[in-house]
Amino acid sequence: MATFPFLLVDAFTETALGGNPCAVVLDADTLTDTQMQQLAREFNQSETAFVSSSAEVEFGVRYFTPAEEIPLAGHPTIATVTALIHTGRLPLTEPRTTLHLALRDGPIRIDVDAPSAPDGLPQVLMTQRQPVFGQIHDPAVVAPLFNLTPDDVMPGAPIQTVSTGTPQLMLLLRDQEALRRATPPEPTAYARYRATSDFFSPHLFCLGGATPIGHTFARHFGTPPDITEDPVTGSATGGMAAYLWRYAYLAQPDFIAEQGHWLGRPGAVAVHVAGPREAIEFVRIGGTGVVVVEGRLTV
Repeated sequence: MATFPFLLVDAFTETALGGNPCAVVLDADTLTDTQMQQLAREFNQSETAFVSSSAEVEFGVRYFTPAEEIPLAGHPTIATVTALIHTGRLPLTEPRTTLHLALRDGPIRIDVDAPSAPDGLPQVLMTQRQPVFGQIHDPAVVAPLFNLTPDDVMPGAPIQTVSTGTPQLMLLLRDQEALRRATPPEPTAYARYRATSDFFSPHLFCLGGATPIGHTFARHFGTPPDITEDPVTGSATGGMAAYLWRYAYLAQPDFIAEQGHWLGRPGAVAVHVAGPREAIEFVRIGGTGVVVVEGRLTV
């Protein structure tokens, strides 16, 4: 029998029980792939992070949904770094601390800004991979998957797969009314379409936030055994930012993406897009995390 420390961390929020929860298992070097997948099903979060040692960088991390391993994820990255800080594995001795996490497809850069007040939270900044713009999708085929029509799509906006590490289907809708009417996809039809496509999951969004500080608002769907709707998504927010910047739906490269408010788990992501619209260099997302549970699991 082996035991492992774990934490449940709410990411992209300053308040416990907001944002997106993530289970973070520490010291996971000896866990097998099968055990990690089983534990991800047991925790039943949208993602579970498994932190191990790394010979090349500061820490290694792998991310699993209840159904499968994925190469990169945003809110588990915020949660993982928050957990490492909380447990003393990542001391913050400078105003800004820079480190790297070894993910499945290579390392990514993380910057952590120490809180300016004694009761403040560290701000975790994740630099995602250079965006890749993939398949263009037919609105007449894709919109009905979410109980929408092509008229609900923003006029002139392509439906496209975009990846800053994990490929996501980007669907820009004309307004929040259309976004609210969207429903999780019917599993059979959706699985049939996804099998012929190049994306992991769909990200539906519109311009204008849920609150006055927000610039965008989004919903992110999954199908069982994964979570039906993810409260706040970091990797998909990166792809969304690249999409909005490339197609000139953003006037400035810095903005606040909001998500989760209709699920009772409001969250906010600080986003920066680097580079010109036609040659984006990278997307950086940032947020804070709150530890809500600490424990030990036995395998």
